[in-house]
Amino acid sequence: MNKGRAIINPNQFTAPWWARNKHIQTLLPTFLRRNKRLKLAWQKLDLADGDFVDLAWIESVEARSSNQPIVVVFHGLEGSVESPYAKGILQACQQQGWRAVVMHFRGCSGKPNNLWRGYHSGEIKDATSCINYLHQQYPEAPLLALGYSLGGNMLVNYLAKTPSSPLAAAAVVSPPLNLGACSERLQRGFSKVYQHHLLSRMKRNLCKKIERTQQAPLNTQQVQTWRNFVQFDEHYTAKAHGFKGAADYYHRCSGLPLLKEITQPTLLIHAADDPFMDQRVIPKADQLSQAVEYRLSNTGGHVGFVGGSLLRPQFWLESTIPAWFKQQLEQTSK
Repeated sequence: MNKGRAIINPNQFTAPWWARNKHIQTLLPTFLRRNKRLKLAWQKLDLADGDFVDLAWIESVEARSSNQPIVVVFHGLEGSVESPYAKGILQACQQQGWRAVVMHFRGCSGKPNNLWRGYHSGEIKDATSCINYLHQQYPEAPLLALGYSLGGNMLVNYLAKTPSSPLAAAAVVSPPLNLGACSERLQRGFSKVYQHHLLSRMKRNLCKKIERTQQAPLNTQQVQTWRNFVQFDEHYTAKAHGFKGAADYYHRCSGLPLLKEITQPTLLIHAADDPFMDQRVIPKADQLSQAVEYRLSNTGGHVGFVGGSLLRPQFWLESTIPAWFKQQLEQTSK
């Protein structure tokens, strides 16, 4: 296991010549997986506060055994089971004979959630409820967790704050571990395109929520004036979830200072060219606990890591993460 060395290792992942650009890496999976369809089973998980989250399951014949592993996947900002990385890892888990399930954050499954509040990068209560439910329902099954982007930062928060978690191991991909730095990065250059795309969806969903909510503390005209994540987080995320403002939210929920508190085996993957982030997100050696294996590649973009050829692309994450999970399960079974 890596002993806390935050070193760029090009042997982890190297983009092919035709996909070395960070934006190509970031955008390509969407186009390559646009028409991929999976057979899913949906489940509603009711929460203690009167709200709910939707679970989307994929199974294999082998997974009918009670002791087969279960991988719970936490998607990124405005993501879902339809996100290309989710489709890919679900199929990879299915090929391993494992159960796998995407927990949709509130309001991300296509169904509006019940309450004014939603989800954010440090909200771990819903993930805790989901993981505990899975542990109770499938007590013989090893539980594995995988978080992408925002879901990855949330998972870091969960791992650091839940040392007694039933998880056997976890993996985190492209997490924005310094939320303030990432919000700044997304206001520069081509990265503003990503911010505009995501923010447009967030504003549209919030406006729908306002229309359904009696005496909502915001109106749709106010929402339409917001031009960046900081404004969205200042006026909605922070106020709806008990923070003093965007800066307070970013400070309290950034995963970077929490990495040293993690005790479960955890794989953390970053690309140095991630257009959602900059060097402030990369942890130093003394910020990693002995349980965290850190892999940093020069290339890969944001949740990209596409290799192979254009006609036969290879998705590095979908081989690396299951292989690492298998290694952890083998070590715990000894």
